[in-house]
Formats: sequence, structure tokens, C-alpha cells
Amino acid sequence: MSLSLADVKKVATLARLELSPGDLADMADQLNRILVYVDQLSEVDTEGLEPLAHPLPLNNVFRDDVPTPSLPVAAALQNAPNRLADFFGVPAVFDTDVS
Repeated sequence: MSLSLADVKKVATLARLELSPGDLADMADQLNRILVYVDQLSEVDTEGLEPLAHPLPLNNVFRDDVPTPSLPVAAALQNAPNRLADFFGVPAVFDTDVS
């Protein structure tokens, strides 16, 4: 498979890249070399091999999800610059004047 300059220009447009004509030619050459390299994969004999999602065995490195007590409200809000009852007070972000 070979990409034409028009193909590369279309891909650049879809990727929102502005390429000069010189860069477009360089990119076409680079992408074509990548495609030639990837095409070599079709020459590999994969008969009888199981499909893999990952080449290495993966182990779950996360701890079990065990419920624990949460931070008390007083401790969570002790350094809050503006506290409104049991909540953080923050500046309004929406216009509250409804006409």
C-alpha cells in the first residue's frame, strides 16, 4: 500500500495539521516507509498461535476495594477559607440573577 500526496494531505487535514508542500512530501515518504515496515507483519507465520491482548502476563497491582471510614467533616473543613455549614464555600460561577 502506498499513500499519495492527496492521501497525506487529507490525513493532515483530519489531524488539523498545517504542512508546507515540503513537509507534506517528507511526511508522505515517512508514512510510506512505516507502511512498508508494518506490511512485513503479513509475512510472519501465525498459524496455531492464540491471539494476545498483551505480550506479557499481567497481574492486578491494585488492592482490594475495601470500605473504610471517610474523613470526618470537621477535619476535612478545618482549613477551608470559607465554610458554609458542612460544605466548602466557593464563589458562584453562574449568574444567579434570574429575570
